[in-house]
Amino acid sequence: MNQPRMVLITNDDGIASPGLHTLAAGVVAAGLKVTVAAPVTEASGSSASITAVENEGRIRIEQRELEGLDGVEAYAVHGAPGFISMIATHGAFGDPPDLVLSGINRGANVGQAILHSGTVGAALTAGVNGGRGMAVSLDTGMDPAHFHWDMAARLATGLIPFLMEQAPGTVLNLNVPNTGGPALPEYRPATLARFGIVQTTLAERGQQHVRLSIADTKETPDPDSDFALLAAGFAPVTALQAVTGAPLPALHHSLPQPPGVPEAPGV
Repeated sequence: MNQPRMVLITNDDGIASPGLHTLAAGVVAAGLKVTVAAPVTEASGSSASITAVENEGRIRIEQRELEGLDGVEAYAVHGAPGFISMIATHGAFGDPPDLVLSGINRGANVGQAILHSGTVGAALTAGVNGGRGMAVSLDTGMDPAHFHWDMAARLATGLIPFLMEQAPGTVLNLNVPNTGGPALPEYRPATLARFGIVQTTLAERGQQHVRLSIADTKETPDPDSDFALLAAGFAPVTALQAVTGAPLPALHHSLPQPPGVPEAPGV
């Protein structure tokens, strides 16, 4: 079995997140070498941003000790999760990781709205840089009574052998129901829904401000989508494609000339 030599664990909820700690503990228990590097504060919604706080060109990185993770190198970084994933590939935290796990995010990341997720952005950045990545999210809802982080950690760890059998650049997005008990939800391959769990609309527009409103999505999802499968109690797994050129035949055959530029003879 192709095991990763080094696993980087990051997130967008920050270095203090219990989801991050639980995921790291689960991967360590599986016998893998782990380094933790996460934003010093929450960086939700940062997508694959590579922003960071600089001081004379230097990015501040603080070494931390995380409770229950003795012997695991951990760093709080003054930068976004995508930035952390990127600099890890250049050896910022030691050996470049073979695998980047991002999470466990508080809240689901489903549908095309994952474009904006810092959790997903870190995993995609790993793929762009020739590694493998997995974003892991727990469907906690707005005000859960309990957080079943361990459930998500077990399912994420269980997918590592499968992911490592795939080609470099492969990125998975795993969502897990926030349920307890001994039985694990089943993995299900899923497509991306056209929308996320919540939708943002413009509630108010003033002369010098706007105010947004967030509400539950009312649309009916495709039954094979991550949205629908998660709602049905499964753990949907979606393969994500890192940034590549899209096939568009018209681009090569009928791209217009810029205004005012004469067409070349024979075009």
